[in-house]
Amino acid sequence: MYGVDKDRTYNIADIAEQTGLSPDTLRYYEKIGLIKPPERGYSGQRKYSSADLGKIVFVTHLRNTRMPLKKVQDYIDAYNEQDEEQCYSLLDEHRQSVEAEIAEWSATLDLIKYKLEHFQEVKDGKLSKGEDQYEHE
Repeated sequence: MYGVDKDRTYNIADIAEQTGLSPDTLRYYEKIGLIKPPERGYSGQRKYSSADLGKIVFVTHLRNTRMPLKKVQDYIDAYNEQDEEQCYSLLDEHRQSVEAEIAEWSATLDLIKYKLEHFQEVKDGKLSKGEDQYEHE
C-alpha cells in the first residue's frame, strides 16, 4: 500500500487502490478543497502526481485517526498558506486526541485479555462457570 514512484502519474483508480478511498470520495475531497484538483490528461482524465498521492495519503491518515473533515480542511488551509505554527498546533492537538484514544483502546484491550484469561481458566477447569465472571481489574 502507498507505493510511490516519483516519475509516475496515477489515475483516479490507481489512487483509490493505493489509498483505499473510493473514486467518489476522492472527487468529493477535491470538490470541498481537501485535495487540489489534479492535472488532466488529453482525454480529461485526472492525472495525479506522486506529490498528490503523498498528500492524499496524509489526508487519509488524518481521517483514519478520526480527525473531523473541518479540522483536516483547517490543516490543509494552513499548509497552503504556509502557516507552520497553525499546522503544528492542529497536528499537536490531533496527536493528543489520538494518544487519548490509544490509551482508551489499550485499557479496553487489557480488560478483554483479562476476560479471555478467565474464560480460558474456565475451559481448563481451573474455575467453575460463573466464578469471577463479572469482576475485572
